[in-house]
Amino acid sequence: MEITGNLYCGMVMSAANFLGKNKEKINNLNVFPVPDGDTGINMSLTMSTLYKVEKDLPLGEAAQRVAGLMLRSARGNSGAILSLFFRGIAKALKGAVIGENRHIVLALEKGTEEAYRAVMNPTEGTMLTVMRVCAESARKAYDKNPDIGGTALFKIIEESASEALESTPELLPVLKQAGVVDAGGFGFLCVIKGMRAAYIGNPVEAPVQTEETEISENTGGASFSDFNTEDIKFAYCTECIIDKSDKYIGEDTAKELYEFITGIGDSAVFADDESIIKLHVHTNDPGAVLSKAIEFGSLASVKIENMKNQHTALAGGVDKPESKKNVKIDKKYGFVSVCMGEGIGTMFRDIGVDTVIEGGQTMNPSTQEIIDAVMRTPSEYVFILPNNKNIKMVAMQASELISERKAIVIPTDTVPQGISAMIAYNPDSQADEIEREMKAAAEQVTSMSVTYAVRDTQIDRFSIKKGQFLGLVENKIACVSDSAEGCVKQLSRGMTGASYVTVFYGENINEEQAAGAGAIISEKIGGGCEVAVLFGGQPVYSYIISVE
Repeated sequence: MEITGNLYCGMVMSAANFLGKNKEKINNLNVFPVPDGDTGINMSLTMSTLYKVEKDLPLGEAAQRVAGLMLRSARGNSGAILSLFFRGIAKALKGAVIGENRHIVLALEKGTEEAYRAVMNPTEGTMLTVMRVCAESARKAYDKNPDIGGTALFKIIEESASEALESTPELLPVLKQAGVVDAGGFGFLCVIKGMRAAYIGNPVEAPVQTEETEISENTGGASFSDFNTEDIKFAYCTECIIDKSDKYIGEDTAKELYEFITGIGDSAVFADDESIIKLHVHTNDPGAVLSKAIEFGSLASVKIENMKNQHTALAGGVDKPESKKNVKIDKKYGFVSVCMGEGIGTMFRDIGVDTVIEGGQTMNPSTQEIIDAVMRTPSEYVFILPNNKNIKMVAMQASELISERKAIVIPTDTVPQGISAMIAYNPDSQADEIEREMKAAAEQVTSMSVTYAVRDTQIDRFSIKKGQFLGLVENKIACVSDSAEGCVKQLSRGMTGASYVTVFYGENINEEQAAGAGAIISEKIGGGCEVAVLFGGQPVYSYIISVE
């Protein structure tokens, strides 16, 4: 059967819908028990804008439109890799009006090639393996029988994807140890299943829409110019839908979450249904809302809007989203940083960052959000600090899509690396020198953190129980304790020889606890080291520690 532009769009929408229905299963395959199981959410959100593709396009144009939308909505490494796979498909289908079996094979091969090329050190046992095996199986089947039917070819592709997924624990020992298959690989299998379902005439339908119908057009003529943004007490309109975990299935089981959001802002609306929670609140700390929300299940959708910026736009101010590409360049160098927590955001601004993007673990910004932040930065050269290993690929993708500025990614994996890189900035240097010096500075700092386990698991020598605290060094588990302070004590053993330690304490830690953590570190490493304890306000992590 020939593939038209409309059929292709139907196939990718079916894939998006199947991803959406399985995102919680994908999230739960996260190897490490830290609260960052967002692979399913990232892949689903990456495909969430595909309904915007116009109908009746030739196949090549439809594929190009799909790829463009996914590139801009990509979130996290899994979303970035998936979007690049579809960019490869678009390259393979360029100029095609309709597709035949050979196009399917070429599309899989080119998609896989693009995905592998984007990853600096490709690891087998991941979604890349599943992509590659699909392409190889399709090529083998087609070469053996060029007249093979499309239905039979897609069956082979799906079966090979499933077999490749099952093999991932044998290729990646950490998966075998945790007793799971690769999360991204499972997500890609969902994409293949969804596409095949539509191809054979049984597309996966979208999940039932639970959000209210939005008003599409404001028919009034209200003026906002006399309203002062200082009168807005809580700046962020925060909404999310939560798919409840098994523990909270049933109506009115999330009173704790309701009490939390009513205490952190105003205009709270809360619906506690059998299997989902829908909440709305105006707050100054949307990260805290989302961090609390994921204790009750997985995030099905999130919407955060800055009401001060909305007001400025409505009043005709200079910060209208439509005007961001016209921000006047008035200096040579500027900086964009991704981080979570009021205190950490303030720190980045204090040391010279122009634009801070709210995001990090469990809330990865999209490619488009990073592009928008760069375009709001009035500089000829804009350096991007992702400060999270799961945001680096999306940041690189964003930098390649920007032509109005020279965007340069400093590949920071952690907040301490980002801060260290910013401190090394010398405004009198040339851009390539600045890039080199910032990268070198990021590599000199040791990053430690304390978070909590979201499930029982066995990782390396650690037998971890849900609710225990984990001490991480460079994002790897170094210790386990029943208290955050216990982790700090164990981590401090690795700080000997340090000359400067900065401790950012999170939203769940009070000043007394933070001072105690600082005292533990000071006592362990002696008086030759300066220890600074600062409010970070970050969710998820009790402490983020920079050791220099």
